[in-house]
Amino acid sequence: MLRRDFIQSVLASGLMLSSGLSLAQKPPTTYTLDGTDIYGKKLNLNDFAGMTVLVSFFTFDCALCSDDLKLMREFYVRNVKNKFMLLGVNLDSNKKDLDEYNEITTHAYPKDQRFPTVWRNAPGHKDNFGVVATQPTHFVLDHKAQLKFKREGKFQPDDWDNLWLSL
Repeated sequence: MLRRDFIQSVLASGLMLSSGLSLAQKPPTTYTLDGTDIYGKKLNLNDFAGMTVLVSFFTFDCALCSDDLKLMREFYVRNVKNKFMLLGVNLDSNKKDLDEYNEITTHAYPKDQRFPTVWRNAPGHKDNFGVVATQPTHFVLDHKAQLKFKREGKFQPDDWDNLWLSL
């Protein structure tokens, strides 16, 4: 009886999980994102309907994020023709940091190796991915924008296999 009371009190308190959802909440059945990319173009997750989408939340100064994004960029370049899209969501509180990241990537990578990136803190940006407490955090969505899997922290070897199989 004591255990059941504890579980009920935890549910009632809305204890936050690392995903940003309380125990009483379920993740969305379909994810949404509506914003503006770093070039000023409107971007909506629906623009990638029918594709597997890897949504990567990152900050400019995160070394782990940079390592993951380098590998993800390579995967993107090799698989963009296989109905795959990589979408970066920058979490920096200062847009100047994102602008600096954009400047570096513009000079470092040819246009066909650059993936869409949005600033989560931009006015008018909306998404339902919840609180992102760990950087990087990656969501792999299927062709209907439904979650295939989520990774908080560095992408693991099995994640690459699962991403490949989701194409």
